[in-house]
Parts: sequence; structure tokens; C-alpha cells
Amino acid sequence: MNSEETKMSTMPRLNETAPDFSAETTHGPRSLGDYRGKWLILFSHPADFTPVCTTEFIAFSRNYEKFQALGCDLLGLSIDSNFAHIAWARNIEENFGVKVPFPIIADLSMSVANEYGMIQPGASDTSAVRATFFIDPESKLRAMVYYPMTNGRSIAEFLRLLEALQTSDKHTVATPEAWQPGEKVIVPPPKTQADAESRKAAGYDYTDWYFSKKDLAK
Repeated sequence: MNSEETKMSTMPRLNETAPDFSAETTHGPRSLGDYRGKWLILFSHPADFTPVCTTEFIAFSRNYEKFQALGCDLLGLSIDSNFAHIAWARNIEENFGVKVPFPIIADLSMSVANEYGMIQPGASDTSAVRATFFIDPESKLRAMVYYPMTNGRSIAEFLRLLEALQTSDKHTVATPEAWQPGEKVIVPPPKTQADAESRKAAGYDYTDWYFSKKDLAK
């Protein structure tokens, strides 16, 4: 196995248990186990006191109560000290009037960043890219989203994705492109020829045997 394959083999994988961690944060020690039983969005940013990251933290903070209402906690990370995190959070509150309500991991050792594949050598050897991980109440990694250092994330999209994941879990359905809560969902395709033949009469919004939607309210 070459070095590139070795790096890829240590990357976290979807639908497997997320890498465990124990770290100091701006709200005291935190571990993955602290979040069991609820959803967690763990996200990294390149550095404190940087403009794009500041806009993201403002947006995460302004939407914090929406994430909480969906049973989801937020946890930030960068390869900076706890003192830098505290100073930056205070600076955001002073300059933008927004209080950062969630913890930020101090990861100077890069241990958490490396476990989660947040360090991308092609981008930087010492800064985490904009990686975002959706971890479910059973500590399973359900989604990963990577952005480059130059471009900020859409927090509205993360709220949408979180609700889509929760809807799929609750109702055993899929969600189409750009799905929003309240819209029709996709019924899983039939697994047998007999089910395929009877699909049209099943009462769904039918297009073809493999493509049907339904309204969850019905």
C-alpha cells in the first residue's frame, strides 16, 4: 500500500462509527461520547481571526437555536490554542454583536484533525480545510462536506441536510435534489418484479416503477 492509499485508509467513512476524540474546548473538555443520543455537527475551519471563518461562525451562531430544535449540537475546531479561540469569540461578539454559543476544540496537536481527515496536504500542512461532519445519535458518521479555504459554507444547506437525514431515518425514504421539509419524498424502489408491477396502483405520485414520490402528511 503506497502512502496515498495509507492516508485514504485512515479517512473516516460514512455509516461507520465516527472517530472517537477527547479534547479541550472553550467550554471545557469534550469527547464524542458526550454527544451520544443527539446529532452533532463537527466542523473545522482554517484559523481564528480570518474573515471567511468569521462569517461562518456568525452564521452558525445565528442559527444555533434552529440546530438545537432539531436535536443537534455544534462543535467547531481549528489548529489554534484555547486562548486564541476565546479571544476570537469575544472579538466576534464585540465587533458583530453575535455571541458564539457552542464550543471550539483547541487542536494544536492536530490529533482530532488528522483522525477526521481535516488536513489536506494539497491545501496546507498545518491548517484544517472547511470540513463538516454529520454524526448521528448512535455516533455514526452520516455525511461529510468539504469546502476549500477560499470559500465559505452555506449554513442553510446544513440545516436542510440535517432535516433530510432525519426525515430519511424516521420514514425510510429518500429525498430528491434540493428537497425542503414539507415537500414530497422519494419512495424506495421495489425490490421484486411483483412489487414493480404493482407499484402503479400503490397510491403514490407515480412516474415509473422505479420513480415514485409521496407526501408524508398522507
